[in-house]
Amino acid sequence: MRFIVAFAAAFVCAVATAPFARAQNAVTMIVGYPPGGASDLMARVMQPELSAALGVQVVVKNSAGANGTVGALELARSRPDGNTILLAPGGSLVLSPHTRGAPFRQSDFAPVCQVSAALVVMMTQRDSGMRTLQDVITRARSNPGRLAYASTGPGGTPHISMISLERLDGIEMNHIPYRGSGEVMQAMAGGQVQLFTDQGNLVRQYGLHPIAVFSETRAAEFPDTPTMRELGHDLVFTIWSGLYAPVGTPTEVLDRLEAACLRMMTTPAVVEGLRRMDMPIQVRGRAEFAAFHSAEYERFGRLVQEFNLRIN
Repeated sequence: MRFIVAFAAAFVCAVATAPFARAQNAVTMIVGYPPGGASDLMARVMQPELSAALGVQVVVKNSAGANGTVGALELARSRPDGNTILLAPGGSLVLSPHTRGAPFRQSDFAPVCQVSAALVVMMTQRDSGMRTLQDVITRARSNPGRLAYASTGPGGTPHISMISLERLDGIEMNHIPYRGSGEVMQAMAGGQVQLFTDQGNLVRQYGLHPIAVFSETRAAEFPDTPTMRELGHDLVFTIWSGLYAPVGTPTEVLDRLEAACLRMMTTPAVVEGLRRMDMPIQVRGRAEFAAFHSAEYERFGRLVQEFNLRIN
């Protein structure tokens, strides 16, 4: 009898872990950007704690290209078995489809949990000669189409925030896209671009000067940096990120991924690691995150139509 009970317990345990134990006995976490960027660094902080929470090895895979679209498409085409997940900033999933189209549908993804909501900051090198938004506007107007600014890809949240500014102020700048923030930092150091709008953690990480913040109110991280609203521009954006699984992933597997994500986000290693990155934590469970994702998709659709932000 004891043998039967022991065998049954072992069988239940094996079934419970089966979706995560097949094939390579590992979970692949896709990041749609190159190594060294904000999404990649965040994934590296989370990787060991998510591994511990799931009880299997988590492997980070960089599938860079098209502002996260390549990584998102890889997830959409993955088997819905819990062995492949995606860590993505929201813009690549809820904004890019409106601005440039995408080879996937919103229904291809199952939100698991939100993990962060980062500030969007316009930044420049400290020796660029631009300290204020008015400096930027003045330089752009004096040399139409010449002032270069970088993004991590056309149609993403940072790029759209800059296009929105151009439309509101009637200015024209020169957009230069890169594959990730690591590449942008190299370009800025080489003098190829002078402006970059992206996650605020990059300001301290690379010793840059923050010009303005695209937030509702001034950020504690940058108390001396004005918001775009203070400067007369009603532009509010955040770069939020979350974990996703392919649609069709069994409910019990999504439950386990969600529980592991929520546990991971409370561990001292992740909390401290993201604090060092100046990456604000914003956690939403599966149901709340799915509703938020859907609302953001609708909001950006209206914004793209209002400002005519479609990217060719």
